[in-house]
Amino acid sequence: MKKIMASSPQSLFLLFATLLFLQTLAEAATCSDCFIHSRAAYYPNSDEQGTDRGQCGFGSFGATINGGDVSAASNLYRDGVGCGACCQVRCTNSNYCTDKGVTIVITDHGSSDNTDFILSRRAFGHMAQTKDAAASLLSLGIVDIEYRRVSCSYPNKNITIKIDENSNYPHYLAFVIWYQQGKRDITAVQLCETQNFVCKLLDRSYGAVWTTTSPPSGPLSLRMLFSGEDGDETWVVPVNNIPHDWKAGETYDTGVQVDV
Repeated sequence: MKKIMASSPQSLFLLFATLLFLQTLAEAATCSDCFIHSRAAYYPNSDEQGTDRGQCGFGSFGATINGGDVSAASNLYRDGVGCGACCQVRCTNSNYCTDKGVTIVITDHGSSDNTDFILSRRAFGHMAQTKDAAASLLSLGIVDIEYRRVSCSYPNKNITIKIDENSNYPHYLAFVIWYQQGKRDITAVQLCETQNFVCKLLDRSYGAVWTTTSPPSGPLSLRMLFSGEDGDETWVVPVNNIPHDWKAGETYDTGVQVDV
């Protein structure tokens, strides 16, 4: 007859600790709202706002969006897919920094001494508790931070299309998407003829710039694919069309707000 041995308290403790450790690892791997440790610098030669020459292709809009609380990103740039994404960034020095930190929009690509962000001076200072604390942070140049992806929100603003100045009607069309909302990436864009519904998949030229040669004719319906970290994807079709006689340099309100 076999004897059943009772587990010792030490064995039970080790088993519990192991299970707890594995659970923690699993939660960390799937936690999209958790903060990630990194470092951040700021644009040393800029004014309070960001740069109007960012590699997302936003132009002057990239310097002023979100009140100038913008940033260049290194790995988070992701060959332009990260352009327009929002992140909550907070420095970790309790003598100077707030728990809330600052919400920034990625508008450029760059890194400095193992940083994930190069913030505008305005955004860098907004991580601080006071103006004096902001001055102390700026004097440090590079600080330890925590960050996480958050949803972008632009009250009373619809997603807007800005036709690039280099576009040449009707042979070549390039544009950027302003006021990207929600917490997902725009990973694909199509233009469709509104009369026969023939669609053409656009190319990401660089950053957030979408281009096509020989664009469809007539009024154009835009389709944007929003993709989440969980693999979920949603096609969004705006209410308003791009007019048939679109012009370089013009902006067109899509009539939709997206919170996905």
